[in-house]
Amino acid sequence: MPFSELPDRRVHEIIAEQAARRPGAVALSCGDAHWTYSELDGRANRAAAALLHHGLAAEDAVAVATERTPPWAAAILGVFKAGGAYLPVEPGLPADRIAAMLTGAGVRLVVADGTGTGSVREAAERAGARVLDVGDITGDRWRGDDPGITVTAGQLAYVFFTSGSTGTPKGAQCEHAGMLNHMLAKISDLGMTGTDALAQNAPQSFDVVLWQLFAALLLGGRTVLMPTEVVRDPERFVDVLVRQEVSVLQLVPSYLEILLGYLEARPRSLGQLRILSATGEALSKPLLTRWFAAFPDIPVLNTYGLTELSDDVLHVVLRSLPEGDLVPIGHPIPNTRAHLVDSELREVPPGEAGQLAFSGVCVGRGYVNDPELNRKVLRDNPFGPGKLYLTGDFGRLPPSGEIEFIGRRDDQVKIRGMRLELGEIETHLRALPGVLSASVVTVTAPDQPGCLTGFVVGRTRLDHAHLRHRLSRVLPDYMVPDRLHQLDALPLTPNGKIDKRALATLATTLRKPVVWTR
Repeated sequence: MPFSELPDRRVHEIIAEQAARRPGAVALSCGDAHWTYSELDGRANRAAAALLHHGLAAEDAVAVATERTPPWAAAILGVFKAGGAYLPVEPGLPADRIAAMLTGAGVRLVVADGTGTGSVREAAERAGARVLDVGDITGDRWRGDDPGITVTAGQLAYVFFTSGSTGTPKGAQCEHAGMLNHMLAKISDLGMTGTDALAQNAPQSFDVVLWQLFAALLLGGRTVLMPTEVVRDPERFVDVLVRQEVSVLQLVPSYLEILLGYLEARPRSLGQLRILSATGEALSKPLLTRWFAAFPDIPVLNTYGLTELSDDVLHVVLRSLPEGDLVPIGHPIPNTRAHLVDSELREVPPGEAGQLAFSGVCVGRGYVNDPELNRKVLRDNPFGPGKLYLTGDFGRLPPSGEIEFIGRRDDQVKIRGMRLELGEIETHLRALPGVLSASVVTVTAPDQPGCLTGFVVGRTRLDHAHLRHRLSRVLPDYMVPDRLHQLDALPLTPNGKIDKRALATLATTLRKPVVWTR
């Protein structure tokens, strides 16, 4: 395990130091709005004062359910400064899901735009939480000096809820030391300096949002906030990259494919971009080939990580195509150990497949109020101090020394970088009126990247539009199947389990959008 002593400071403290050194320098850019370090730090102080006034205690989770704007960034920093833990909430999520998150994490304070969206207000009321206006808590009626709260390295920094196979999202908890360690590793391997502009383009519920938001600010650089509507339009996205002189960018491979499709049809410069990071999904060699064909001088930092591990834990910088068929996911970041183990937690020989497991400062506290799941994934570490986290992913160590990703052992997948359990979608599908059984698969054909396809069996013909509408009331958009097909019966394997391989094959042959099949 490479060791690098962490500074005894937290992310928000280092940013405050930068604000003292360069108060007039631009810290955040969002469209035509530009916040200086002084303004960001002062408004974060005001947010902290407001949260403390409303009773925030150490490690209390604070839900921030606003659009991604400069006040949103100040609110998150304010949560850290007040000693709380950040819990991200997409404002457009269904009320049921938000309420489950708020209740699961014991949230008493929700920061929102104004009084929040209807789903945020409803969820807060059901969870007994108070909604605070982000404009008010970052406003001038609160003290603008540092609150002086001591935050330790082992203190809870954030809670991110990911999809759960039981139908209920599970909240992964991570500490300040792990968060800072990851950001410093990104800074090192991306070669970042105070002259860099880093794009913040990930949605709030994706854990990479934090390093994208704050890593450049640790150095005195600039963060460029990319509104969701800009990210959805590749042409506008590139326009903003060039206009804002973004030099460091991170994308999930599924979005990179969309972006490359646009750039191959309309070749153009990416301005000051000097390095790309890929995360969230397996990066394929054909996609990497297309990138280097278009931008041979822009290297790619390929990464691997999990929310439970304080984000990415494996890095590799690729300046050309790898020799093998698989793109490596790299070597451990500092203060982290990677292990490939068998079912008895014994390390497998190089070249053999084993489950990826990690130890070190990256390992978080496990899941909120879920001791049974924590016992499964957090084990006593046979290789050293601390806990060992079992990922459920499998990989191998080839002669190159860079770990390769093979796949998962369960139904957990990533869609557009968002981790989800197919079982959770299936649970909600089966609960809908008229549905007797259901199964969900992903389609990875070239013309259907990351497509969720659902199969249902019903007593009568089912209305697919109604089913998707009902699902959208309890699940985020990215978890609602792109296509639904009705069958007389689900195919089974010889041992009586649903034959997902057969369904995946069937899904690739059913090209028509969301129809029923008899």
